[in-house]
Amino acid sequence: MGKIRTSWQIAKQCWRVLMLDKELLIFPIMSGIAMLLVIASFVLPLWGTGLFEHVRHHPDADRPILFAISFAFYLVSYFVIIFFNSALVSCALIRLRGGNPTVGDGISAAMKCLPAIFGWALLSAVIGMILQSLEQRVGFIGRLVIGLIGVAWSIASFFAIPVIVTENVGPIEALKRSSSIIRKTWGETLTVQVGLSLIAVAAGFLTMLVIVGGGALMPMSPILGGSIMALGIIAFFCGIVVTAALHAILTAALYLYASDGKVPQNFDGELLKSAFAPK
Repeated sequence: MGKIRTSWQIAKQCWRVLMLDKELLIFPIMSGIAMLLVIASFVLPLWGTGLFEHVRHHPDADRPILFAISFAFYLVSYFVIIFFNSALVSCALIRLRGGNPTVGDGISAAMKCLPAIFGWALLSAVIGMILQSLEQRVGFIGRLVIGLIGVAWSIASFFAIPVIVTENVGPIEALKRSSSIIRKTWGETLTVQVGLSLIAVAAGFLTMLVIVGGGALMPMSPILGGSIMALGIIAFFCGIVVTAALHAILTAALYLYASDGKVPQNFDGELLKSAFAPK
């Protein structure tokens, strides 16, 4: 219960920071819109040229082409997500250091790190493709092992984006710095990160119940059921946007505290200290 209480208290502090800079919510929205455009830019040409249908009938003949397209999609998707996340983390860092960031500040900070962001997107795409390819070729035990490797990668790269936007280093150095910070300050798990994720999952589950409830009412009252479903869907996507912003604020706060021991503004130092599980 103590860990859950700590996670909840830190989540409230992240929320307080978000309320000071509500424009941080713009970055997940822009990221989502950009991802829809990326998906459309890949799907529509492939559909229009008939390549989807051709690959369905000749899966082996066009495997190299399919692999190249898949990798390009991975790379562009990672770049878009990392770019806007970098902008979001940059603004969070400005606020946590006592500044008053704007959306332009975040975009400007991300633009200054474009080569590093592209390098990190490239490395992430390569790792993602390798893990996905291996997962498709192994059995149940192998998939468990690959899942653990994926978790290890997520842990090692936890602070990579704050490192990139703060130090503007390449992907390998960012991974080394991120791993170094974790080794110095982290035990087996970061309880507050898990706690915040559980809070987000619980909120998402509740909104899904609202959506399902609205769907169940549709036969009896289409207007009422449709309205409830619409509200549930809106709440679900709002939850995704808010969760993305809160995670970025949390990552930025933990990075500042873990890298130089300074307590970010609007955060409790004792709570941050308890966020790191002992080794």
